[in-house]
Amino acid sequence: MTRIVIIGGGPGGYEAALVGAQLGAEVTVVDCDGLGGASVLTDCVPSKTLIATAEVMTTFDSSYEELGIIVADDTPHIEQAARVVGVDLGKVNRRVKRLALAQSHDITASVTRAGAKVMRGRGKLGGPQGIDGTRDVIVTAADGTETILTADAVLIATGGTPREIPDAQPDGERILNWTQVYDLEELPEELIVVGSGVTGAEFAGAYQALGSRVTLVSSRDRVLPGEDPDAAAVLEDVFRRRGMNVVGRSRAESAKRVGDRVEVTLSDGRVLTGSHCLMAVGAIPNTQNMNLEESGVRLKDSGHIWTDKVSRTSAPGVYAAGDVTGVFALASVAAMQGRIAMYHFLGDAVAPLNLKTVSSNVFTDPEIATVGYTQADVDAGKIDARVVKLPLLRNPRAKMQGIRDGFVKMFCRPGTGIVVGGVVVSPRASELIHPISIAVDNNLTVEQIANAFTVYPSLSGSIAEVARQLHTRKAGGEA
Repeated sequence: MTRIVIIGGGPGGYEAALVGAQLGAEVTVVDCDGLGGASVLTDCVPSKTLIATAEVMTTFDSSYEELGIIVADDTPHIEQAARVVGVDLGKVNRRVKRLALAQSHDITASVTRAGAKVMRGRGKLGGPQGIDGTRDVIVTAADGTETILTADAVLIATGGTPREIPDAQPDGERILNWTQVYDLEELPEELIVVGSGVTGAEFAGAYQALGSRVTLVSSRDRVLPGEDPDAAAVLEDVFRRRGMNVVGRSRAESAKRVGDRVEVTLSDGRVLTGSHCLMAVGAIPNTQNMNLEESGVRLKDSGHIWTDKVSRTSAPGVYAAGDVTGVFALASVAAMQGRIAMYHFLGDAVAPLNLKTVSSNVFTDPEIATVGYTQADVDAGKIDARVVKLPLLRNPRAKMQGIRDGFVKMFCRPGTGIVVGGVVVSPRASELIHPISIAVDNNLTVEQIANAFTVYPSLSGSIAEVARQLHTRKAGGEA
């Protein structure tokens, strides 16, 4: 029987384990924290659970007066402007941890039911490939004992950890990374978020909605520098309108505790003060102390593992998946990389990873969902495409729900009308992007999307309307 050892139990690891076991291999997953990895235990599942509470708060705060909802309470008249809905952060975080642990247990049960074995410990490669083509994996348990596993193939899916600034070390109490925020029992009164990428923007928006006064520090000229510029502009405008202090073109040099306060010093000498600071300055791959280069695994300058489009590394019989590869830091991509690795090694039909069909989402309010080619690709001349952008303000369902911010944007080839990309900025954009994802993945045309029935009234009606406008437009540019 083919023996496969998977180091790391995140989405890349556990999805690979399911495929490997279903295809008849003897699979062992080596993991030290619990299946699901950071995605389930400290990152995606916990943050989106926290954001779910924040989303309810935002919806209520921004819409209840316009929708005619009356909140009856005994707030004295002089304080009538005070918020009438609050949040118990300790209770929220206990729910977050409970759901994350339950999800991890469910994944473990699924993997073991499929026939794979789960082994607790830290794994590393034992050196170069043996004469018989096998590889050794050394597993170190919590008590220091070592076990050597022999494998015909190894998948490395060890993920990443929060990057730290030398002069801004998290203490878990006032200066935090994104894995530590779920230990807070009380809502930060004044939160400074350093980093305006996806993680920083999501937490900044969430804590602002929960009731914190938030300052977001961005080293670039706008929030979400890697996202669609129109979408980022909408979100930054919403952040500022809701009272967030967005500090652009500013790099944090240090963060230190001063009593029960935190001081963040910027590169231009300015000092920001708050009750707490969240460092969201990226992640580094977990490739240290794994004997990777000694075993023939090539690393990039960033420390990520080099892989091809079927998840192979430079070492025969060694594959890699997930954040450790530095491809896309998405659970869906990690899972696909892991599955592809197993299909490839075990001789099943396999399609190489195609990043132009990957859909992603930023879980802010409004959400930002994207798929395929981007505005930056069009502007840089990487692809010739027609673009139409339709504000949600024109959508009847959006008007009914009090939605003012957002749009649907779609890109198509000028000759054929084939859809090559799209952006949705709206509540639940993560759900609305799916029809555009299907179109990109299957080379559908704007005519086909335009001719499909949509419910009236619905937010998805804007997708069909954008397709109709693209179908009838005779010239390029943006609407």
